[in-house]
Amino acid sequence: MTDTVREELPRNVPPPLLRNRDFLLLWQGAAVSGLGSNASGVAYPLLVLALTGSPADAGTAGFVALVPQLLFPLPAGALVDRWNRRRTMIWCDVLRVLAIGSVAAALLLDRLSLPHILAVGFAEGTLTVCFQIASSAAVPNVVHPSQLAAALSRNEARARGATMLGKPLGGALFGFGRALPFLFDAVSYLWSLVSLLLIRTEFQAERRPRSGPLHRDLTEGVRWLWRQPFIRTTTFLIAGSNLLFQAVFLTVILMARDQGGSPAAIGLMFGLGAVGGVLGSLLAPELERRLSMRTVVIGANWAWALLVPVLLLVHGPYLIGAVYGLMCFVGPVWNVVTSAYQLAVTPDAIQGRVIGAVGLIAFGAVPLGSLIGGALLSRFGAHSTVVVLAAWMVLLGATATLSPSVRSAPSLAGAAARPDGEAEADAAVGTTAAESAPSA
Repeated sequence: MTDTVREELPRNVPPPLLRNRDFLLLWQGAAVSGLGSNASGVAYPLLVLALTGSPADAGTAGFVALVPQLLFPLPAGALVDRWNRRRTMIWCDVLRVLAIGSVAAALLLDRLSLPHILAVGFAEGTLTVCFQIASSAAVPNVVHPSQLAAALSRNEARARGATMLGKPLGGALFGFGRALPFLFDAVSYLWSLVSLLLIRTEFQAERRPRSGPLHRDLTEGVRWLWRQPFIRTTTFLIAGSNLLFQAVFLTVILMARDQGGSPAAIGLMFGLGAVGGVLGSLLAPELERRLSMRTVVIGANWAWALLVPVLLLVHGPYLIGAVYGLMCFVGPVWNVVTSAYQLAVTPDAIQGRVIGAVGLIAFGAVPLGSLIGGALLSRFGAHSTVVVLAAWMVLLGATATLSPSVRSAPSLAGAAARPDGEAEADAAVGTTAAESAPSA
């Protein structure tokens, strides 16, 4: 082997993800902070109920904490593309430590009020939207393009594992002391902050400073997204399935309760769902290599269409949880494949704005699904609600099957091999990206 070959080999063959120091720092920092966020997320409604005794106040606190997901994805995406992404994430962690720490301090001093909780929930939710968009946009710059799907599958497993472990942990900590879940969350943000400070890799490619009006940036990601038929179609399909899952979440709780399930059994039921999600996340890279994107998109929608009516055939929280776990197993495979393609083909200069646009559409359906699910359950009961949701999922499956952009779905491998220069040319930095981006 010549010296030239020896010199080129390290550049051409990326190290395994488990030896990618900066990816591991980013991953474990987010894992710990996600664990803390889930712990405090369970503690918030318990705290409001303990302070006010009002379920309406607890619902208001939950809404205020979630509403930034509807209000700020577009402006956060625009700012993430203007600012240094790593520094943005660092400042988000600093401010989240101060915000959540103020709740713990007020509790210890017996000075906490509902307006304080609402203000912190809104601030933390806003900072989290900005942090998550910056983190997602950073991944293609931290890992090799050929490892993007594997990295996203590990991120999926991280998020679902944090949910599976963090929620019971939050309940347990709250039982020992009301301030403990919030202290734990503040420490978890400090852990994430230290991890970010240790990372050496830049989270964005070189780009020109943007000084134009911000309002123009707000729509740039939407316009680019709209000119990509496959990403546009899958984004709306994700919104439709998110609406379904939020309604299913309420429905299975009611079904399990009506069939005699205790609160502990219902908690275990959702534990089975979380296990299904983690397993799906771990197997997603292997399935991505074996299945085309068309097969994943069409297959996932029809799998959900077939599983929803099965809820009518099973009895008891554990069997319901098993069916729910199968539904959760499918989700990570879908998320990894479609997100990997989106990140691979989106020019780095508009990555944050596109992620924000996709998030606004996809996750904007979550509160709507909650409202629709609650209305259906109140008016028709669980059985009829499952029938309506199954019909909705059949409609989404048929839409995916008949969609020309899905039937001619591009290749993730081809997107990963795309030359960097081509992607940068698409960005047309300084002009409207949608005017120069090719259609998929």
